[in-house]
Amino acid sequence: MSLLRRPNAAAAFWHLTFSPPTRLRFAAHFSSSPHHLPSTSGFPFKMPAARSPIRVFIAGGSYAGLSAAGNLLDLCEGRNPRMFGEEEYAHHKDHKNISVEITIADERDGYYHLIGSPLALADKDFAKKAWVKFTDIPAFDHPSVNFVIGSVTAVDPAAKTATTIDTVTKEATVHAYDYFFCGTGLRRVWPTVPQSLTKKQFLIEAEEQIHTVTNARHGVVVVGGGAVGIEMAAELKLVCPNVNVTLAHSRDKLLSSEGLSDECKDRSLELLREAGVDVLLNHRLLKSNKVETLDGSIKYDVEFENGHRLSASEVIMAVSRPTPTTSYLPESVLTSEGLVKINANLSIAGELPNASYHFCAGDAADWPGIKRCGGAMHGGHYAAQNIHQNILNELTGQEVKHQVLEVWPPCIGLAIGKKAVASGADGTTYGEDVMQSYFRDDLGWTICWDYMELGKKTTSV
Repeated sequence: MSLLRRPNAAAAFWHLTFSPPTRLRFAAHFSSSPHHLPSTSGFPFKMPAARSPIRVFIAGGSYAGLSAAGNLLDLCEGRNPRMFGEEEYAHHKDHKNISVEITIADERDGYYHLIGSPLALADKDFAKKAWVKFTDIPAFDHPSVNFVIGSVTAVDPAAKTATTIDTVTKEATVHAYDYFFCGTGLRRVWPTVPQSLTKKQFLIEAEEQIHTVTNARHGVVVVGGGAVGIEMAAELKLVCPNVNVTLAHSRDKLLSSEGLSDECKDRSLELLREAGVDVLLNHRLLKSNKVETLDGSIKYDVEFENGHRLSASEVIMAVSRPTPTTSYLPESVLTSEGLVKINANLSIAGELPNASYHFCAGDAADWPGIKRCGGAMHGGHYAAQNIHQNILNELTGQEVKHQVLEVWPPCIGLAIGKKAVASGADGTTYGEDVMQSYFRDDLGWTICWDYMELGKKTTSV
């Protein structure tokens, strides 16, 4: 089993975003009369043994999972949760420090900045930055945090156990927990996200893709005018300005599957064309066939249902529907699409033993709104607070004060070349200043890294 144990002690993201029975083990108990206890060391009684750490198992090492882990670690060490803001969190005076063991399981060996994929698969220098191995994240260089590199295959809510299969050895391991957090998100296909499970393999995968698109003498066709297709086409054109990039979409407007305003959709089209991307609306792909060339170059004959044809060296499919990764949970808590039913406090809803000890946030959760990394981090933060509240309730009986999610109107931020468009309840805005506010120059890598404080090493108390 690839169990990585750290030995050393050591503005909200975008304005649009937005109790276990403690196992007490006593070697001896206090008595109303000290004479009832033998004295072997000059004391009339034995001290109670330390309370066992509360075990929290987090499935998924991306935005939701790492947010939950970091904020919970802060709370259990008497600090404000890192995403809490300026006001003081109300810690219990007798339980500011709570012993906790956080296990984070992920099939990858590191944190991958998912929304940076369009740039990571077009720029080899950014590809190296986009994937950070878990062992290289300072925030989790902490004795209370363990990483398991493997897939979660089963969860038994009644027994409070989770089973993982090691990515390398394929060995199965059963992990006991007091709290469970689901943050495994959705499985997306290539090239929306890399399929590699290690950084080393990812860099090879990315380099091959970068070589293909930068040498696409017949151009590149991106199929699908959703957020992924738009950003991928725009980023490719920005990084490789000499490559002809075409975006083909089957409907008469971009972002047609999202409940966004026409202004947002029209502005996205305008910025995409301004960035130099050829946009074909009402073009549903019929087929693409590889054809022979006299010079040996790669070439595809791309045909659409309306009869339009063109040539390309690479056809990138950005239309596949992502699928949930939640098959390890009981069907009773899943929707027909495989999303996890949750309550507003992020506890898992439905028929589930120990339901109040199981939480879910991020893309895997069945909650209204567009799936975004900002929402995932926000949900992970709230879940951490609510888990901590439940722990305090078990320890002290204090009233639980849960954070609850709100339902927000559809909102989005899109990087389109050198500009970005942002749209939500307050309307649509766009421009280079919006790009800097929402993405900076690395498609949000720095913003997410800093918001989760992944580069900040914490010292155990």
